[in-house]
Amino acid sequence: MSVKNVVKVMNFHALLRVNDARKRVEQAYKYERELKYIITSVVNNRIFIQNKVSLLFPNNDRELNIYIGSDLGFCNNFNSDIISFIKNDKDSNDKIIIGKKIKSNIKNVVLYMDKEKFPKEYNKIFDVVLDGVLNKKYARINVIYIHYYNLNSQSVIKRTILPVDFDDEFNDNEKREALVKDDYVVEGDVMYIVWSLITTYVSTEIKIAEAWSWASENVKRQAFTSESLKKIEEMEEEKARKERKIAKKKEFAVIIEGNNKKNANKRKEE
Repeated sequence: MSVKNVVKVMNFHALLRVNDARKRVEQAYKYERELKYIITSVVNNRIFIQNKVSLLFPNNDRELNIYIGSDLGFCNNFNSDIISFIKNDKDSNDKIIIGKKIKSNIKNVVLYMDKEKFPKEYNKIFDVVLDGVLNKKYARINVIYIHYYNLNSQSVIKRTILPVDFDDEFNDNEKREALVKDDYVVEGDVMYIVWSLITTYVSTEIKIAEAWSWASENVKRQAFTSESLKKIEEMEEEKARKERKIAKKKEFAVIIEGNNKKNANKRKEE
């Protein structure tokens, strides 16, 4: 297979992956919304309020920062933008790195995984987050990635995904009152259940960020491969132009040689 055909295949698959990422984000958003409703209804429930159930986070400066890069190339400065954030991160903060192209001297990396393994191994992130919230290690959990806005706009952002205000979904007072008055029967540690729900919510937010990152990565790759195709076509056209020039020179040389032979024959006959 020629280089041009390989680049065409990469260009085509990049566009397909952008659409796939959008669909994954739409699915995750629905799940995220339901989780926020459940968590809010539990935490604000009259029974649990009496039992002093609350979402308290430690009052310190320690963070868990989750960086999402890429495994593949042909996406311009995608990973360098992420690495620039890592270099400005505090050594004391714990870090999760997603993407084999993120290579640097990084301290306190608690988990590293290839981006291609994320769909099957994201439970490892869940375990790190659950340990962090249960043992109150982190005041904040942030995700840093290249956010996809549209085909013409993508940029690196740092988004705090915990703590979050779980009350913001309940602007309807009647709906709020109906949900928080429900009676619950709980077996086991209710706070472990609540923190597990919150960890699931955080994991969903990370999935959303990974999907947007995947979309951004492939938009950049599609733009890069499109530019590469143009350059390949320009090179092919330049090569064809030179070959045509050489062919014309040869053709002209043959004509000149033929004319010279004719003239020589005429002189002999005279």
